Amino acid sequence: MRRFLRKMNGSEVCPPRKPLSKIAWSWLGAFIGIYLVSTMSRITNTNLLDSLFLVGSFGASAVLIYGAPQVEYAQPRNLIGGHIISAAIGVTVYQFLALDVALMGALAVSLSVVAMHFTRTIHPPGGATALIAVIGSAEVHNTGYLFVVTPIASGVFIMLIVALVVNNLSGNPKRHYPRFWF
Repeated sequence: MRRFLRKMNGSEVCPPRKPLSKIAWSWLGAFIGIYLVSTMSRITNTNLLDSLFLVGSFGASAVLIYGAPQVEYAQPRNLIGGHIISAAIGVTVYQFLALDVALMGALAVSLSVVAMHFTRTIHPPGGATALIAVIGSAEVHNTGYLFVVTPIASGVFIMLIVALVVNNLSGNPKRHYPRFWF
């Protein structure tokens, strides 16, 4: 037991804060990406508060693709595949399994993790997307598999385009995006 608990001590020092320039580029990408996804509700003449276009898991994706664009989980394959696969699994679980919502949520997230592992598309916000498909409002549930297309796929592609532009505007040779596509 002592050996097990010792593993929780942590053996490394907290890394230093990132340079101000990296923070500024991260802010710019996150602001533009989330703003563009949010404004889709205006284009479709829907109320922003009732809009399906702004999904909570996109906030976590913004942190990855704009704040840490070099990490594996932020790459386009992971961003696109993780969200789309997880959304489809979440919708499927909700549509076809008449279970307690807690059990459906756990199944949707855990099955999404397995699917993302098998497809090499791990994107942590994908787990939230699967959960949103299960615990979302009646509006989310009424869209069925259209939820996978809009808001998920359309929002992801908008955020990806912004990531490609903003992350490559910097003169820093270490700040480029993506590291890989497929």
